[in-house]
Amino acid sequence: MTLARQAVRTEHDRGITTLTLDSPQNRNALSAHLVDELGGALAEVGESVRAVVLTHTGNTFCAGADLKGPPDPAAFVALMRAVVAHPKPVVARVTGHVRAGGLGLLGCCDIAVAGPGASFAFTESRLGLAPAVISIPLLPRMDPRAAARYYLTGERFDAAEAARTGLITAAADDVDEGLAPVVEGLRRASPQGLAASKALVTATVLENFDRTTEDLIARSAALFASAQAREGVQAFLERREPAWVL
Repeated sequence: MTLARQAVRTEHDRGITTLTLDSPQNRNALSAHLVDELGGALAEVGESVRAVVLTHTGNTFCAGADLKGPPDPAAFVALMRAVVAHPKPVVARVTGHVRAGGLGLLGCCDIAVAGPGASFAFTESRLGLAPAVISIPLLPRMDPRAAARYYLTGERFDAAEAARTGLITAAADDVDEGLAPVVEGLRRASPQGLAASKALVTATVLENFDRTTEDLIARSAALFASAQAREGVQAFLERREPAWVL
């Protein structure tokens, strides 16, 4: 029997657990395997840990859903909610590209810092889809005008624009230098203080999960089953323009 390659690596250092997305063969896309592993790794974070850093190998933080083996939408929503509801702060360290569903994972993190090699795009509309379930954590945090533009057009934008829109916390020329004061601040905080403070800043996002999850999962499933989405995904896999491009 062939065992699946480990998709998430775990390391510990002075109260910080680092979870590294390590699935280079599909650009850290959200496969059922990766979603399951990441959820398990989060659940195993110990009581003594002050914070979790979520990062990646390669030039892509997360390419979005793995179109050849996507996770169940309910499982992905459960993972996103687990990040938001986790008692430990989750900090994203981004040095590469983030697309589609990967932006939902990024948007669940409490703090996110990205470097000059990072780029972002909501590509769903170009595939006949929509950023449905990832809207749960993103719309409460992003500038509404920016969300409208990038949801609709699928344009690519850089880390500075991502910070301006509220998608990430900050853009930095050197991500590790940018994260250094954040990590040091988290190490100096008490576990109780961190958990209570996180509960304050995530309350609205968790309410959005509770209010909209069922509807948005149904909407996402209907879009994925549509003829336009089948054409969009097939065109993407075949590296050609879909039929509707003018």
